[in-house]
Amino acid sequence: MKHPSRRVFLLGLATPAALGGWRITGSQAQPLVARPELGAVYAAVEDLYPVPAVDLSRIGAAFLRANVPYETAEMPGTIVVDPAGHYLYLVGEGGMATRYGVGVGRAGFSWSGMATIGDKQVWPDWYPPKEMFARQPELLEQMSELRSGIGMRGGPGNPLGARALYLWKDNRDTLFRIHGTFEPWTIGKSVSSGCIRMINQDAMHLYGRIDVGTKVVVLSPSKRPRRNNSAARRSS
Repeated sequence: MKHPSRRVFLLGLATPAALGGWRITGSQAQPLVARPELGAVYAAVEDLYPVPAVDLSRIGAAFLRANVPYETAEMPGTIVVDPAGHYLYLVGEGGMATRYGVGVGRAGFSWSGMATIGDKQVWPDWYPPKEMFARQPELLEQMSELRSGIGMRGGPGNPLGARALYLWKDNRDTLFRIHGTFEPWTIGKSVSSGCIRMINQDAMHLYGRIDVGTKVVVLSPSKRPRRNNSAARRSS
C-alpha cells in the first residue's frame, strides 16, 4: 500500500476544520509529592524481551506517570498529546487523566491534529521512511529484508521499543507512532522525527488500556492546557 507523505498528513490535520472545533483545558505540570511507588512502576519487566529498570535520576520527576486532574471536552478513553509540555494524557472519568511524559518531534518535525489508533503491536518491527534513509544513510547497515520491506526486527535494539501504537487518518497509516524507547533520558525533550516516544513501562501501561480505534488529539502549542495547582495523585 502506498503511504501518504508526512507533509500531506500535516496539511490535512492542521486546519481548524480538521480539528472538528475541539477545545481543551486542564492541568499541566503538577507540584510533586514523595512517590515511593515509582520504583515499582519503573522496575525491570520480564516480557518477550527483558525491559530494564529505569534510572529515574536521569528523567525529570515531572515526566513520570501520574494521575492528575484534567478538564477537557474529550471523552474518557481519548489520548491527548501536549507536545509543548511533553505530556500525553489518557482521559479518564470524573475530570481525571493518566499523564505520561513523552519525547516529541524536534524542530521541523512537529505536527498537530487528530488521528485514530489504526493498529497496535508488541515489540514492533521498524520500517524507517525513505526520507530518513536519505538523512541518515548509515541506518541501512542495521536493516534487513522483512515481510513488509526494508526494516529492523522488533527487539531491544529497535527504536520503537516494547510497544507501538500506529496513528491513522482516513483509513491510511500516517507513518507516525506512539511508541516505547530504550532511551528514557530523552523523555521531556524534543528529539524525534515526529513520533511520540514514551518510557517502555509507560508505553506498555498505555497499550493495555486502549483499543484500536481510539481517538488521538495532538495539540498545537497555542492549544496548551492551562496550569492547575492541584497535586498529582498516585500513579496506577
